[in-house]
Amino acid sequence: MRIESTVRGVRAFVDAARREGRSVGLVPTMGAFHAGHLSLMRRAVADNDVTVVSLFVNPTQFGPQEDFSQYPRDLEGDAQKAREAGVSLIFAPSEEEMYPPGACTWVTVDRLTEGLCGRYRPGHFRGVTTVVTKLLNVVQPDRAYFGEKDYQQLQVIRRMVRDLLIPVEIIAQPTVREPDGLAMSSRNAYLSPEERQAAVRLPQALQAAADLVRQGATGADAVRRALELLQSEPLLRPQYVEAVDPETLEDRSASGAPLVLAAAVMVGKTRLIDNIRVNG
Repeated sequence: MRIESTVRGVRAFVDAARREGRSVGLVPTMGAFHAGHLSLMRRAVADNDVTVVSLFVNPTQFGPQEDFSQYPRDLEGDAQKAREAGVSLIFAPSEEEMYPPGACTWVTVDRLTEGLCGRYRPGHFRGVTTVVTKLLNVVQPDRAYFGEKDYQQLQVIRRMVRDLLIPVEIIAQPTVREPDGLAMSSRNAYLSPEERQAAVRLPQALQAAADLVRQGATGADAVRRALELLQSEPLLRPQYVEAVDPETLEDRSASGAPLVLAAAVMVGKTRLIDNIRVNG
């Protein structure tokens, strides 16, 4: 496995693979690899001849009061995990490599970015879509892999790729969870033991709400149930719980399935998100 830090180096590697007729997969990440990241890598390795993993803590998707400087970074440890997963190349650029001096071009997706996390993290999705577009331009993969835990991000990227006619297949992988149900996240490392114990109430609340929808309840009924359960845990501060359309992310509170129940909570200073899709 190679580690490259420049766009030129990655393009040379991918060009050589293309000349040999090999397919290319891309897994965009910010590092601090856990089982969720590794599931994406293993899927990419299974689907493609060559797998590129980008490892870049993207400053433009963090707000001024968010955890950019504290976000976990461990290139050596991440590289070992990626190597064991069968990854061909890690692209670990500097900030200057991804955002050359004077950079002033952005990629934005309207509507899909306005609700859910977009309401509470202004500018976040502009940073995500811009950096993902850059990575797709650098690697030009056949397929790119994203986790369903970041459901809004997944739908935004799908829309962006369709709208901009980017020739890549977006592959989604199911959320990977801890044994007690908590969604895997690099930010779980921030939690104290007490906060970690309280955090499991998030998937429990969404599961209880999803069960109501499966029994015929509306999205609004499910949201109320989830909020009741979340608010009963003193260490949790719900930011939002919403029932939305799986494709458009528009409000589905007046309807039943199919829908996605999505939530964000603060656990101490740590923000966690999760979702459950309820099919018809």
